[in-house]
Amino acid sequence: MNLQQLDIFGTSFSLPCDTSFQEDLSISGMQIRTTSLFPVYWYFAAERQNIFRRRLANISSGLLTSDPILSEYKFTNAYRASDRVSQYLIRNVIYRNDLSQESDEVFFRIMLFKLFNKIQTWEFLERHFGLLTLSNFSCKDFDKKLLQEIKQGHKIYSAAYIMPSAKETFGNKYKHQNHLCLIEYLLCKEIPNKIKGANSLRESYEILRSIPSIGPFLAFQYAIDLNYSNLTNFDESEFVVAGPGALDGISKCFVSTEDIPADQIIHYMFANQEYYFRKFSCNFISLWGRPLQLIDCQNIFCEISKYARIAFPEIIGRIGRNRIKQRYRIRTPISRPWYPPKWGLNYSIENDDSINV
Repeated sequence: MNLQQLDIFGTSFSLPCDTSFQEDLSISGMQIRTTSLFPVYWYFAAERQNIFRRRLANISSGLLTSDPILSEYKFTNAYRASDRVSQYLIRNVIYRNDLSQESDEVFFRIMLFKLFNKIQTWEFLERHFGLLTLSNFSCKDFDKKLLQEIKQGHKIYSAAYIMPSAKETFGNKYKHQNHLCLIEYLLCKEIPNKIKGANSLRESYEILRSIPSIGPFLAFQYAIDLNYSNLTNFDESEFVVAGPGALDGISKCFVSTEDIPADQIIHYMFANQEYYFRKFSCNFISLWGRPLQLIDCQNIFCEISKYARIAFPEIIGRIGRNRIKQRYRIRTPISRPWYPPKWGLNYSIENDDSINV
């Protein structure tokens, strides 16, 4: 095996996969060649999942990984639903016992949370308004409180992705004012009922894509978030939309990808994951039997794009960025994860003795 030696922050580190491997693949009837980053995609997915498992086992931070890049910088989990914000959404926004499971209420809560995508903002609103329900939702009152937060220098939006302001549609000065108006608009247009009546993940996406200011990437992300609830129940392996970061990762893992649709490349990774984890001797531990889904494979392309900025700076990609902004810091110990009940994972997790949290 040809291991690539990296000098990271003055530390010598060998990637435990054969980066000399290159292969001509046939995807959607078209030929495409892999780059030296292709094996690292699989190593990254396995090691990031192992870090998640080690944290659940309460292993000390110094022993989470020998990879200096994964130790130094922040990367999302291999499974999107395992990320801190997704776990909060599932537990505290969607399925919390004291919250209604009526379609309109669930849709309202998910969209209110996701438009800001920040736990602190949700909890700030709960402190001031109690249970966040349609009956106590008021654009005017919510705006007043959020303006107070902004004027005190507090950020109310997550930096995870850029939210369009929707100013052209609703005309307000502040972005949050337009997003509060957007929620009213969605309810007025009976979007919750339309989503509930959708026959596929793609159809749910198309409904969300038709909303003013919601582009392809956000529409797909929201379709996945809504699908965590009982509003819809679609297979996550049905449909995928590649975001800008994933497109950059794809361009780094393959040569000349312009002629092959990105979703087909992601489908290929999803369908062949077991083969490549074996081929590159990656110790991948699935999510209690649930394989990576299309949304996860999409996200990993985004994360491997970031990883390559340090490990393979010579591979430029589409975006051309050369650094990673967010540093990794251990937060409080993570809780035992909990996923949408319809996935059938929570009983196995509850009885997994390897979890020490």
